[in-house]
Amino acid sequence: MKHIFKIVAILVAISAIWVALLETSTVPRSYTWLLPIYLVVALGCYGLFMVGFGLMFFPTCPQEAILLQQDIVEAKEFLAKKGVDMGSE
Repeated sequence: MKHIFKIVAILVAISAIWVALLETSTVPRSYTWLLPIYLVVALGCYGLFMVGFGLMFFPTCPQEAILLQQDIVEAKEFLAKKGVDMGSE
């Protein structure tokens, strides 16, 4: 629930800045109307960067690999008891 409040607070702050820029003439009005589009594009680029970064530095989990190998051995033993031919050992 705290995360939702954080997101809403950020959106309110961005909206307030955008409305303030629309009311004042510090930035040309034609640029100010495009700011929400720029924001969406920037968030999309950020999201793609974070996904790519996460894939580049994907963590390895040696403990989970050991547990998975144990599960595979148990499943093969279980299926062998049931009479299922595994084909390769």
